Amino acid sequence: MGETILSVKDLHISFRTLDGKVSAVRGVTFDLKRGETLALVGESGSGKSVSMKAINRVLPGNTLYDQGEIIYEGQNLLKLSESAMEKIRGRKIAMIFQDPMTSLNPTMSVGKQIAESILIHEDMSREEALEQAVELMRLVGIRNPQESWKNYPHQFSGGMRQRVMIALSLACKPDILIADEPTTALDVTIQSQILDLIDDLKKQLNMSVIFITHDLGVVAHVADKVAVMYAGRIVEIGTAEEIFYNPQHPYTWGLICSMPSLDTKDAALYSIPGSPPNLLHVPQGDAFAPRNAYALEIDYEQQPPFFRVGNSATHYAATWLLAPEAPKVVPPAEILKRQDVFKHTYLLQI
Repeated sequence: MGETILSVKDLHISFRTLDGKVSAVRGVTFDLKRGETLALVGESGSGKSVSMKAINRVLPGNTLYDQGEIIYEGQNLLKLSESAMEKIRGRKIAMIFQDPMTSLNPTMSVGKQIAESILIHEDMSREEALEQAVELMRLVGIRNPQESWKNYPHQFSGGMRQRVMIALSLACKPDILIADEPTTALDVTIQSQILDLIDDLKKQLNMSVIFITHDLGVVAHVADKVAVMYAGRIVEIGTAEEIFYNPQHPYTWGLICSMPSLDTKDAALYSIPGSPPNLLHVPQGDAFAPRNAYALEIDYEQQPPFFRVGNSATHYAATWLLAPEAPKVVPPAEILKRQDVFKHTYLLQI
């Protein structure tokens, strides 16, 4: 991988609500390298999307950026004016959202929408922008783009609409592409095609990609590095191989155990007991402790720091189980059954 292109440092974000202040992101830190795919994984409400929308400053007006920095090209994006962010948003850092029908304009042809995005950032004629839009549609695998650019979003299938969204996001050849659950609404075959497409485009354009997902199967398919989030914090981070083959945080164990394995038949899938905490009232200690069968007494008293896993320079987990004086705990045997999902996907890629 290349040099670090984005650094998020100790990011804290909250929302003002009628009930009080919701602490949605609580100290998120990570680096993204050029050409790297980082997957953010966790349950709904864990802070994945909020953290990533903060990068492009597209959060609602009741947002408070309490602390931290988001460094891109030597600048803290949280300190830039809105006019300065407009030169970065879409042009340097682009986003693909979950449902293209809510992101695309139903009254404008898809080709014109892509061309409009190009014209916002590039100095060219409408004819040149439309030619570039048609070429982008060809690049993302839309059939007969010379004619289909005239079509409206409702005339495309779900998978083709998502390809249009990818073309729209790539209009200015961004350095970073943030994909927020881009395949959730698609069937498995189309999902795989979209994931392969994003991976191919990443390599062609030397982009960095951040995937937001709750699906560990998607993570196994695309990620170089994985950050597991819970209750607004990253609780474990490492390479995809480290997270799948040597997970250390009990929450990561729970996520892996909840994956269907290749021999899963009619048996009920494992689910993590309990519910995530209400971040109107941030719990003392480790937020995962009430749901953690391996919780220690200290988990209810102090939030764990990050511990380095073995001699790895990339693998860290925020769990007291890694403290030198902690009792030795063996991960659930079910994890071994679920690792075949990653092994199967990984072998298909090499």
